[in-house]
Amino acid sequence: MEFFSREMSRSDSDEILSWRYDPPYELYNNEKSDEALLELLNGSYHSVYVGEGSLFGYYCHGDSAKVPAGHASGAYSEDCLDIGLGMKPQLTGKGKGSLFLSFILDSLAQESNGQVVFRLTVASFNKRAITLYSNHGFVRRDVFEHNGVEFITMVKLPI
Repeated sequence: MEFFSREMSRSDSDEILSWRYDPPYELYNNEKSDEALLELLNGSYHSVYVGEGSLFGYYCHGDSAKVPAGHASGAYSEDCLDIGLGMKPQLTGKGKGSLFLSFILDSLAQESNGQVVFRLTVASFNKRAITLYSNHGFVRRDVFEHNGVEFITMVKLPI
């Protein structure tokens, strides 16, 4: 599977904001709003395509990848590159996540010369994602709660 990425476009952001995940993953659904659109177009989001240009997912980095409630708990006190990602709902649970995550990590490692500690934030109920991240060398770091949902941060040290 051959991936490529580019900075998020308006048309990609419109499509991503319409994605709907089935329970229990509906937490990851977004509402179409001017605020959500501006977030996706803030320069930290990248669209990921497969093949000849089919939108597969996206990733972001920096503050956009953080859950704001994690700041108060100290979950983001370490110096790390925070990353977030999302895959088209119809593609989840089909064994494609490992290649997708590898592409993202490789892309960001090249930009930073490989000397970065990556951090992800994930809802603790999302066992599929936690298993994927663990299989890629991420380890659990901090736990915090927001709106009744428990989140964990996971870090991956440079090789």
